[in-house]
Amino acid sequence: MTKIVTYLEMTDRDQLRPATPVAGLGLERLDRASPLVIDLQVKIGAPYGWKSATRTPEQWAERLAGNLDRQHWALTFEGTPAGMVAYQPHPGDEVEIETFGLIPEFTGRRLGGYALTLGLERAWTLFPVVKRVWLHTSTQDHPNALPNYRARGLVPFRTEEQD
Repeated sequence: MTKIVTYLEMTDRDQLRPATPVAGLGLERLDRASPLVIDLQVKIGAPYGWKSATRTPEQWAERLAGNLDRQHWALTFEGTPAGMVAYQPHPGDEVEIETFGLIPEFTGRRLGGYALTLGLERAWTLFPVVKRVWLHTSTQDHPNALPNYRARGLVPFRTEEQD
């Protein structure tokens, strides 16, 4: 099955168009050893066929040990883990949002726009200098993903077809 992958970016913090705040929605840093790092990524990705949903414990251990710069943050709603944002720094003062999403129990509740706002705001403050924040999505992700990214001010810079 062919999917279309869209890469989007923000090159200035002023491009962020925040969503209306949602009371009770927050972002909390996770220790890389927290079981939530794996649990949330599996729950977010399973409905969309993400590789994270089918990794073995050995593959997870290798992935988590392989990059100590990656940061994991839990999206929480009224204190309950509701999703995740994972950040990967890149050379040139860039931050990739490697994972963003809500677990199925929290989709369809109008949380995604503000969750992404929180995630983007944090991306711009992770390091003393951030010049670019980017991510990618595909036609196999949640149908609201791309519209949400664009509504928050992310601009497509590349698309590609993948099998």
